[in-house]
This record gives sequence, C-alpha cells and structure tokens, in this order.
Amino acid sequence: MKLHSLVLLAGAALAILPQSIAAQPAATPYHAPRAVDGQPDLQGTWTNATLTPLERPVAMGDRRAMSPEEVQGIEGKRAEVIRESSAPTAATVDLDKLPCYAANTVDSGATVDCGYNAFWVDHGDAVMRVNGEPRTSMITFPANGRMPPRLPRKSSDPTPVRGVYGRAGENPENQTLAERCITSFANHAGPVMLPSFYNSNYQIVQGRDSVAILVEMIHDVRIVRLNAQHSPMRVWYGDSIGHYEGDTLVVETTNYNPNEALFGGSANMKVTERFTRVGPKRLRYEFKVEDPTVWATSWGGEYEFSPAKGPVYEYACHEGNYALPDILAGARSAEAEAAKKNGGGDAAALRQ
Repeated sequence: MKLHSLVLLAGAALAILPQSIAAQPAATPYHAPRAVDGQPDLQGTWTNATLTPLERPVAMGDRRAMSPEEVQGIEGKRAEVIRESSAPTAATVDLDKLPCYAANTVDSGATVDCGYNAFWVDHGDAVMRVNGEPRTSMITFPANGRMPPRLPRKSSDPTPVRGVYGRAGENPENQTLAERCITSFANHAGPVMLPSFYNSNYQIVQGRDSVAILVEMIHDVRIVRLNAQHSPMRVWYGDSIGHYEGDTLVVETTNYNPNEALFGGSANMKVTERFTRVGPKRLRYEFKVEDPTVWATSWGGEYEFSPAKGPVYEYACHEGNYALPDILAGARSAEAEAAKKNGGGDAAALRQ
C-alpha cells in the first residue's frame, strides 16, 4: 500500500473517533476581571457559609476529600432540617423533644440556648468545595486537618483580659464584647475569616490605597492598607497590610490586641491570607497562621467563597439596648434575695 493511502486511512479513522477521545484544546486559565486601576476585581458580596468544619473529624484521618456517600449524608441531613424548619411552628412545644440547631452539621440534643427552628440560622446547605473537591475540613495543613499541638503556657505570659459568658451580671465591662454588641462572638472578621451559624456574608470594596472587608455580623469592618508598613498599634482584628501578586491579593496581619486571642493565639500571632478569584462565582481564600509562642508548628488551609444571595444588611444588635440592662437588673435582684436569706451582708461579696 502506498504511503499516501495510509495517511488517508489514518485521517478517516481519526474523523470517526468520539469527541471525548479525540484531542481537545487545553482549558484556558481563568483570569479575574480587572478593576479600573488594573488590579484583579475581587469586589462584590460573598458568603463562606458551609457545612464543612474548620478542623477535620479525627475519624477521617488525613483524608482531605469526602466520599460521595459522606457528602450525600451531610447535605441530605441539612436538606431535611430545612424542610422541617419550613413547616409552621407548633402552637405548643415539647421541650423534651425539641431539636437544637446550634451545632454545625449535627443536632446537639440540648434544649437550652438553641434555636427551636432553623429560621435564624444559616450554615449553608452544602459542604465546602475547592476546585470541585468536597472538603473534610478547612484546615489542610498539618495533614490531619487539625490545629497543631499547643506549647506549654509560660507563667510569665500575660493573661488576656476578656469578658466571660455567664458572669452573673457583675457590671457591663465584665460582659463579653459580643454581649455588649461591640464585636462579633464568632471569627467572621478574623483573620482567619470563618463562617458561623448565621450572617456569614461579606462585602469587599477595593480602593487605590486600601481594601475594605465589611462583615454582616455586627457590621464589623476590616481595612487592609495596600503597600504599607505595619502600624505599631495593637488593634482589634490586628493590623492588616496587603499587596497584589498577579490575580491574588496577599494580606499580612500582625499586632493583634492582646485581649483578642483568636483561637487561643497570642499578640504575637501572624496570619497571611490570599484572596484569588478563580472563577466568575468563585473566590479562593487561603490562610496561614503562625505563632511560635503558642503552637508547635504553623497551620492553615483554604476554602472558596461563593456569591451571596443578596446585599449585606445592617446587623442591628439589641442585646446592649435591652438584654444587658435586664441581665444587670436580674443580678441585683438575685443578690438582694440572697442577702435576705443570709440575714443581710455585703451584696458584692455574694457575687464572688
């Protein structure tokens, strides 16, 4: 057979191959749209609500991805919760059978301090996926997906001054910042930025010299100063400076307020974040936490933001307006009753 006949036969064979087998053009890498100043456009309203926990359950070992059966089980249970909570609330409630929606993926079984329906909570309805892979945890290093061992605390280490839940209303200053509606009771603003059981929504606004990250929870806002040096001041949420590396906004945060102690870290903690738009509706968030005075090694991970369903709304917190005066008034009444039973005495001493 002549050479040109072989070539013709080979061409005919390729022509009848299924398209999935024939050579396909390589996927074009995604490049974020540009803002007016030429930087990658990360702006918009985003959410990180998810059923994936920060730390991986111990039983999952070093597995970074969930199996299809695990995904179906977790997301299916959440769908069932949503269906049940959409039903009309019963006129009477049996406290012994009351479901609690305080936990992230599993009902806690408690009947105190939890939602009797899911109207006020929003964990999202799906596990977190990164590049399509369903994740077992947000933490990806160490390999077990959990924070590393903590170092022994030195006696010389300063003790953070923070309010404590349930201090029986000693005075306003001893209540937590969350109870006083000053800042969030969860690490929404971070850094590290984490979802909670509701209001896990953010708005990113970019400017020439700074980037603002507005958090819906208690309307916290974090300002990232671009191409700047760290301030010596120790502020809440730390001091964040940033710069762009291609399509990525890199943010370094240090100089935390010593009373903040996110995740048990100290004022020496440093968090490095990377924001990269990896698709029209996907914003990858990577984080690394370093504090050699607290943890044996650094730790970190990643997840993806998705577009929020609507704008960021005002979080009008009323605990400070109504609940706090009631807490204090109730505590004074309880002290007075206790003093009567003890034949008088110093009410302040009774609070100890």
